[in-house]
Parts: sequence; C-alpha cells; structure tokens
Amino acid sequence: MGNAEPIGDGAHVVRPGGVCVMDTWVDQVTMEGAVNYIASLMSEGRFSYSVTPNVDHLVKLRHDPEFREAYGAADLAVADGVPLVWASRLLGSPLPERVNGTDLMVRLAAMAAINDYSVYLLGGAPGTAEAAARLLQDRYDGLRIAGHSCPPVGFDQESETNDLLVESVAASGADILFVALGAPKQEKWIHFYGERTGVRHAIGIGGSFSLITGQIRRAPRWAQRAGLEWAWRFAHEPSRLWRRYLIDDLPFLRYLAKLVVQSRFRR
Repeated sequence: MGNAEPIGDGAHVVRPGGVCVMDTWVDQVTMEGAVNYIASLMSEGRFSYSVTPNVDHLVKLRHDPEFREAYGAADLAVADGVPLVWASRLLGSPLPERVNGTDLMVRLAAMAAINDYSVYLLGGAPGTAEAAARLLQDRYDGLRIAGHSCPPVGFDQESETNDLLVESVAASGADILFVALGAPKQEKWIHFYGERTGVRHAIGIGGSFSLITGQIRRAPRWAQRAGLEWAWRFAHEPSRLWRRYLIDDLPFLRYLAKLVVQSRFRR
C-alpha cells in the first residue's frame, strides 16, 4: 500500500500509503512519521490539515456528508483509535501503530519550538486553551504562542462571529492551529475556514487541552496500549458517554466482527 513513512520527490511531499477502514482512508504512519510529514507539508508554505479518525468519527462519517467532505480533503489521517489498528491487521494492511491525537498535538508543539513556528489554540472549555498554552510554553523553551481563544457555544452558526475569529487567527500570524471543538464541528470548521486563517497546518484535537492540563484525567498508558481507553473514559463519565459507546458505536463493532469472520475463512 505504499511507503509507511513520507518521502519527498525533490519538489513535493509524497503522501504515505494507507488503508481504508470502514470506507475511510487512514495513513500508515508512526507518530514520528506523522510529525515529519506535517513538518514537510508546512515547508511547502501552503495550507494543510490533519484529521484523527477513531471509532466515533467513522460512525459519524457514514451519516454526515459535510464531515465526509472535510475528511476527504485532509492531507493526513492518523489512527487515533486502537480498534482501527486491529481492523487494519484483519484487512491485511496493518497500520504501524496508534497515533493518539493528544500526543500528536504535544509532539507538534515540540516541533514548532524547534523550528520557530508559532501556534494558536482555539476552543476547549473556558480557560483551558490559555492553561494549555502556558503548559506547552513551560515545557518547550522558545515555543511561541500566537494566541488562544474560546468562542461561545454556537459561534459556528454565526457568519459574523466566524469571520471575526478567522481574522483574529490570521492577525496573530500563527503557523499551526490546534482546534478543540469536538468532532465533527472542528473538522468542518477547519475545512471551511482554515485556509483563510493563514496558518500552514491545522488539526482538530478534541478535548486535548483539558487532557494535557489535567482537567480531565487520561487513561493509564497500559490501558491506552491495550485499546481500553474507552473503558477508562466510560468509567469516569458514564452519563455523557454511555450512548456513544453502547449504542452509537455498534456499527463499527459489527464491522470488526465481520472482518474477524472473513479473516478466519481466508486461513
């Protein structure tokens, strides 16, 4: 399916190979490969953006044309969920590893500090973008924070508010935009407005501001590696997540079960 790591052809960056999981393209990259590929995209000087498919995204994509459009135009799609890695193995085109969106955000901040890129943090719960900006600056010497903002709920439905937000990001001169609005809102916003912000790269990172600042407790590493992060989150937020995990995500479980049966017949 192509190269597992991005390479250049002398003029342009060549996208890595990938695999279709539940009709959604996922690039076969490691965490290091994703960071290097994004750095290469940024060196081209044009706007680009990444998406972070997980089970919840794959299910939503089936019924949301605008979400699919945003995904289809992305320059990179990394496997944010371990179940996608499992599915890729059953499909015979294994993804090398999970590329967690929160960890990717942190790695991109480190890359930005090294390359003198500035970052803008958009969204999250009130106060979390500012707190995350301080944490990242403390962690990475020389990291430039171009700005941060937490727009009000429903801002995306108001063209005037959107325009003001786009102008704010553009005026900041940011190179990288972290958008924490939750899916599918963040991907749609990036797709429709990202290029106007003037940034070189944007990525939707969900609740990552709250995760890195400790406002939401992350699952232990062993649970993340075992694909049990969903169980950890469900145990801590059952009232908010029960429907997603127990009802909404059932189509993916059926899809995975079908792959298991098919793989056994191929043996």
